[in-house]
Amino acid sequence: MQKKSLIDVAYLLLIAMTAGAVLVLGVFVAAVVFHSELFLSVPLLSRYEEGKIMGEIFRRFSYWAYFMAAVIVVYEVSRYKVMQIDKVSILSAMGAISTLLLFSGVYVPKILEYQSRGEAAIDESFEALHKASEIDFKILLLMLVLLFGRRAYLLAVKR
Repeated sequence: MQKKSLIDVAYLLLIAMTAGAVLVLGVFVAAVVFHSELFLSVPLLSRYEEGKIMGEIFRRFSYWAYFMAAVIVVYEVSRYKVMQIDKVSILSAMGAISTLLLFSGVYVPKILEYQSRGEAAIDESFEALHKASEIDFKILLLMLVLLFGRRAYLLAVKR
């Protein structure tokens, strides 16, 4: 395999891993953490404490999100320079980068800030912020799936 082909495969793998992580965090981890009373014999954690656990999980995911935003920028710019890009891949890459940075640079820090103020600080504005972060996460998954699909198609067509 050529070096360029290995880079393409690694990029697709990283995009797929990130989409998988978003799916697992959103569907499985959050569902279990925010419903811990269903899995424990007694409810040990309040919703606020469950939120603190999810906040830490998302804080750690943010490092990966920053890394992936950089990877997407570098790869897509390199594809642009050799004219191996189209509107779908540009828009999905920009969408993925934007949602990754918005989630890790805005939503996670603001949610952690609310949590640091204590349970009394959790109000309607927090709930609105939390709902917006959920929407951002869903859009992120969509953008990653689109980007993966389009890049895989473009790689298959060029061969």
